[in-house]
Amino acid sequence: MGVSNFVAFFIMLTAAATLHLHHIDVKTSADAARALEPFAGRFAYVLFALGIIGTGLLALPVLAGSAAYAAAGSFRWRSSLALHLTLAREFYAVIALAILGGVAITFMHFDPIRALCWSAVINGVTAVPIMVIMMLMARSRRVMGQFAVKGVLAWGGWLATLAMALAAVGVFVPS
Repeated sequence: MGVSNFVAFFIMLTAAATLHLHHIDVKTSADAARALEPFAGRFAYVLFALGIIGTGLLALPVLAGSAAYAAAGSFRWRSSLALHLTLAREFYAVIALAILGGVAITFMHFDPIRALCWSAVINGVTAVPIMVIMMLMARSRRVMGQFAVKGVLAWGGWLATLAMALAAVGVFVPS
């Protein structure tokens, strides 16, 4: 995870530096594809499309599978890709619904860049109460026993929670 975050950081850094240098403001996926023109020339749109398709093909099975495993764990359904369809109907139904939902979203006419930004905002706002609950549980001796978080680790956790809360509030403060 650390390596992927490291790579993601430098992808964002180099993309921002390149886009700013060429005065490109990305508001649509066409703008994002156009940003590749200095690198890929007339093949920029093809390269961008291949990247989006490849990302979708990589992400969709992972997201559908993780949703199915989460639902199966929550509702105590049988769950395994090794099980036959008749032995884990609910599990496979969640996978099918997640894939169909992803396909349906593809055919809806909305701005994917805007959707990406709003999903990040929603993720950031919902993370705050989850972090508070996790910190309360992590500090509780009743929940964690001898492994309850204390000292510097607890301070760090609360500091991260505060930073996330401030960032969530900051999103809605006009600049």
